[in-house]
Amino acid sequence: MSNRAVLEVIALDAADAVAAQSGGADRLELVTDMAKDGLTPSRETFGRIRQSVDIPLRVMLRLADGFSAGTHDDVETLVRAARELRAEGADEFVLGFLDEEGHPDLVTVERLIAEIEGCAWTFHRAIDRAVDRDSLRKSLADLPGLDTYLTAGAAAGVDAGLSTLVAEAARQGEPGYRARILVGGGLRLDHLPQLIAAGIDGFHIGGAARPQGWSGPVDAAAVREWREKLDA
Repeated sequence: MSNRAVLEVIALDAADAVAAQSGGADRLELVTDMAKDGLTPSRETFGRIRQSVDIPLRVMLRLADGFSAGTHDDVETLVRAARELRAEGADEFVLGFLDEEGHPDLVTVERLIAEIEGCAWTFHRAIDRAVDRDSLRKSLADLPGLDTYLTAGAAAGVDAGLSTLVAEAARQGEPGYRARILVGGGLRLDHLPQLIAAGIDGFHIGGAARPQGWSGPVDAAAVREWREKLDA
């Protein structure tokens, strides 16, 4: 089995997915509306992407910008979306919500993971806005399926969060620290040596895979540059 680092790329559509896979992505995060930092894609979009590539797909469960789950009706809308995506074949997800005080919204998180029972999932960058990262990790530690934290180490991005990422990597295996660290949020190639030296083996890129910006597609060559740096 390969021990190579995981490279996850954001994909908005099937063309993005094909380019990311051809460039060496191991997994895709599927979203829509990056103006709102990535919301839940449609069942139809998932289906088209699933038919286009054969690497794992993690589907975002999120209705609005920010990290609040919204109203009861919003949560039920998310639950229905998760149910429809499961019916379409989705088996990996991305989610994460905070309450008004910045603590994990366990009621919503547990409601969703009950719907996606048996699926692996990522707790996304809500951790970077939490009032207490350590407490959040420990409160989520026993939830079924949680295998990844997507994090920059700080709300402002990887530049500000490097020391936190390195410190958390050093705690790998402790209660609350068993899930993989997937670094994303302002991640650059020059961050890789320090992160890899700390033992981090998960990396997530969005804009870095799009030389033309979010109005342009994923570029296979841009993804390949990351793959080659990680494999070097």
